[in-house]
Order: sequence, then C-alpha cells, then structure tokens
Amino acid sequence: SASPMPRGASGSTACRSLHQPVNMTELDAFCAELTCGDDARAEQAALRLPEFGLAALQALRELLKSLDADVRWWCVRALAGFGGEADITLDLLVALEDVSDDVRQAAAMAFCLHPNSQAVPALIRALSDADLMTAKLASNALIVLGPAATPSLLAVLTSGVASARLEAVRALAEIKDPAAIPGLMRALETDSALMQ
Repeated sequence: SASPMPRGASGSTACRSLHQPVNMTELDAFCAELTCGDDARAEQAALRLPEFGLAALQALRELLKSLDADVRWWCVRALAGFGGEADITLDLLVALEDVSDDVRQAAAMAFCLHPNSQAVPALIRALSDADLMTAKLASNALIVLGPAATPSLLAVLTSGVASARLEAVRALAEIKDPAAIPGLMRALETDSALMQ
C-alpha cells in the first residue's frame, strides 16, 4: 500500500487552464499510468494529470469510485497537485471518510496543501480516527487553517476522546491563537492525561 506522504510532492502543480482543450488519448494514458500498480509510473502520472484541467478532474472523480484502495489513494494524490482554480474540497471530503486508512491519510495530507474552512467539521471528526496517522495529519491540516479552526478545536478539548484531545492541544499550540489560551489552560488543569 502507498505511504501517506505524497512521494515527490512539491506543492500544487499549476493548471494551464481548467477549460483548455484536451487530448483525450493522452489523458487516458496518464489515467492508465496512475492506476498501473507501479508507484514510480503512478507518481509521474499524478504530477502530470493536473495539466489536463477539468477533463482530468472528471476522470479522477470517476476513478475515486474504484473498489481498489490503491487506485483511490493515487486519485487523491493526483487531486492534491491541482492548483487553487480547481475546487477539490468535496472530493477530498469524500476521501477523508474512505474505509481505507491510506486514503484517509492522503486526503488529510491534501487538505494541508488545499486548506479550506469547509473541511473543519470533517477534519475535527478525523481527530478521533482509529488510525492515529490520519488523526495526526488531520491535526496538521487544522494547523494550516489557523485561527479559523480554533473554536472547533476548543470544543474537542471538552467533548473529544483522549486521542482527539491530544491532537487538538497540539494543533492549538501550533496555531498560537491568543483566543485559545483560556480554554487550553482549563483543559490542561482538568485533564492530567494532556500534561503527559
């Protein structure tokens, strides 16, 4: 299974335009490479697919429905390479609820590259994920969102499971929002597990 960290990811790949004419044969070839099972070839395809704009987005959205978790992971990896012109938030939200730990990890990682306040409720839920790497990556994505995530993170301190509370404390400490200090101090005073 693929690692949660996108290999070779250097941020978003700029799309020439989401609405440019596309050579469908070439797009189909890159989609085939993405799903071929060879990580090196799939990574190269993931890096190139954003160049195909909207046509690639549509193809990736279809591939996200695959029964194969590895295919879904590579779709999320490719989606993460799209620039800000492409709205992939809903796609990443679906992936964040995937049955596969690896796909959820990739989605949380993608939200680090594509921060969106619409994702806060789903990322907060992911702090309680049974997979601790997914929870940590969701926390990282909330950190990238900054103070916009503070109220939701503070709520986790009072109502979340222990592992989620720990991730919330970590995120709040990294965000450094002065508005979080009173809630953080209350949580630390009443929950000795957070002090360890």
